Amino acid sequence: MAKPLNSYTAPIGELQARQLRETLEARDFEFSDKPYALFSAKKGKLNVTVYEKGPKVLVQGRETEEFVKFTLEPEILGEAKVGYEEIHQPEMFQPHFGIDESGKGDFFGPLVIAGVYTDADIARTLIDAGVTDSKKVTSDARIRSLAEIIRDTPGIVTQVVRIGPTRYNELYGKFRNLNRLLAWGHALIIESLLEKRSDCPRALSDQFANPRELQRALMEKGRGIQLQQRTKAESDVAVAAASILARESFIDWLREAKEKLGLDLPKGASAQVKARGREIAKNHGAEGLAKVAKMHFKTAAEILSDFD
Repeated sequence: MAKPLNSYTAPIGELQARQLRETLEARDFEFSDKPYALFSAKKGKLNVTVYEKGPKVLVQGRETEEFVKFTLEPEILGEAKVGYEEIHQPEMFQPHFGIDESGKGDFFGPLVIAGVYTDADIARTLIDAGVTDSKKVTSDARIRSLAEIIRDTPGIVTQVVRIGPTRYNELYGKFRNLNRLLAWGHALIIESLLEKRSDCPRALSDQFANPRELQRALMEKGRGIQLQQRTKAESDVAVAAASILARESFIDWLREAKEKLGLDLPKGASAQVKARGREIAKNHGAEGLAKVAKMHFKTAAEILSDFD
């Protein structure tokens, strides 16, 4: 049974935003102030917010799908997309691999690269289950829940490679370039997926380098596959599913590290991250820091300069 849509976001023009506000006012929505929003309105269990950046509209709540299908799309946006993905994005329903990574911008923790094979039936199942880009999912519990749904989907093929900090630092020392390291990791995922689905014609990932970098990194088995790199590739459900699996592996590593070290390792590369890095370097030196962090980040040099 398809899971009801309970969150929806879309770009919206300024004129459309004004029309939407008038529509909500006419339907007795209650308006309230919200940071960075042009307006936010609520009626029952439905929330509609238009954010300044974009602008974009965010619809949330139990009645999201009905509102989007019967009010927002036909009356405001002038197009029908929800439930019509096969028409608007037909290539998403053709057999292909989606590849994405997690941890690339995090000082602490591994780099995780994941790949997922989908076809029409698998894609529809994942969409109906609410699978979306991991950057839109703020709860670790929700990441794990979606990852379980992905793995349990009939016919799906998945592959995850987690490169811990020690190995990552070795590889970065060899490649001397993050894009080349990513190309190597993506190629490894493609080769592994092709072991299970040798008939897959295409692989899609986010744009991270000159496509020739990835083509050069592929081994014999992968050289016949069509490679596609594009911005916002995570709008494709196969790439979104890969992002969920990669993020799950990343947060699992952080949890395991906390159990082992007795320390929280913050995500990202913030001041909090630097403070924790200083603590680790003070107690365990540069060698200890290299076991949990990506040492080519300028954060590492800043931390270690305090101990020169």
